[in-house]
Amino acid sequence: MTILADDAVRERLEAAAFRRLMLHLRQRTDVQNIDLMGWSGFCRNCLGDWLHEEAEKRGLALSKDEGRTHVYGMSQAEWKALHQQPATQEQMDRMAESLAKNEAVR
Repeated sequence: MTILADDAVRERLEAAAFRRLMLHLRQRTDVQNIDLMGWSGFCRNCLGDWLHEEAEKRGLALSKDEGRTHVYGMSQAEWKALHQQPATQEQMDRMAESLAKNEAVR
C-alpha cells in the first residue's frame, strides 16, 4: 500500500508540491505565461484562479486577484511590469490551439 492512499498524507504532499511549483515559477520569471499556456494549457493566472475557485467552493473569501498575488509573490500588474515581454504571433497562435485543446478535454 502506498502512502498516497492516506488522504491526509496525500493532501499534505500535494500542497507541498504546489508550493514548490509556485516557488519554481516565481524563480523562472524568464518563462512567459503565454508560453506556459501555449505548451501546457495553464499559467500562473490559472493557478491563482484555481485557488479562488477552490476557496469559493468551500465558502471562503479569496478573490482572483488575491489568488494570483499569492502565486506570483507580488501583484500581477507588478509582475507584468517587471517580467512580461510582448507576445509574438506564433505564441498567440500556439496559445489559441492550446485553449481549444483545454475545451476539448473538459
